[in-house]
Amino acid sequence: MLLVSTRRTVWGLWAGLALVAAGCMSGNPTAQQTAATALATPVATDSLLTTRLELYDAARQRAVPVMVYQPAQPATQGKLKAAIFSHGYGGNCTGYSFLARNLVAHGYLVASIQHELPTDAPMPNTGVIRVVRRPMWDRGVQNIEFARQELHKRYPAIDFGHLLLAGHSNGGDVSMLYAEQHPERVERVISLDNRRVPFPRARRPRVLSLRSSDQVADPGVLPTSAEQQRYGITIVPLAHTIHNDMWDGGTEAQKQEMNTAVSRFLEQ
Repeated sequence: MLLVSTRRTVWGLWAGLALVAAGCMSGNPTAQQTAATALATPVATDSLLTTRLELYDAARQRAVPVMVYQPAQPATQGKLKAAIFSHGYGGNCTGYSFLARNLVAHGYLVASIQHELPTDAPMPNTGVIRVVRRPMWDRGVQNIEFARQELHKRYPAIDFGHLLLAGHSNGGDVSMLYAEQHPERVERVISLDNRRVPFPRARRPRVLSLRSSDQVADPGVLPTSAEQQRYGITIVPLAHTIHNDMWDGGTEAQKQEMNTAVSRFLEQ
């Protein structure tokens, strides 16, 4: 397991994909060592510190790259909590810095996991979706749990007992599945338009979901109005944001709207 870092606080999509290709070329630790030599120490820009971790799960023979965002200065009030983010299908772990910055501002260390590697098979689009995609979601849950354990070792001062999970699209589905399987570890879930895995029907974790203007969730995924009220689930429709704009490539107005909803949820 090797530690490397970014040389930028915010990457665009193409820069992020290039680094993913370099850092995740295989599950071979030798290949990871080669990639790691190109990068140096954690980088602070403004009030944010970003660190790229090339984790390796020996049990699964799988690389699990993680981008960590945290305050550049140590927290002076209280203990930082942990947030784990999962990108949408075809995305990357560096493509949601707008949200990571907001979470850091609310007292979180944010770990954004790279779930897809160049060697992975494409997402299946035929058959019963909840059946054929379940192995991908299970792999994502395993990635989250592995990253949680490894990060807890590296950041012992961080509170990993009250996780915030967040994810876009397929990453939101992974987050919902993890929350269903490990409700005792998850305090909050933020879904950016997940469409396949049903929301937990429970008071814990607390759930916020931002819904795009162009995609519809599968039947049974979203809670009814009565369930929203009963379990304290918050659904926020975004009238001017389509599914594929819910990342760093969205407009400033779209990102501000999403962050405003997230801030309101975290401050409740």
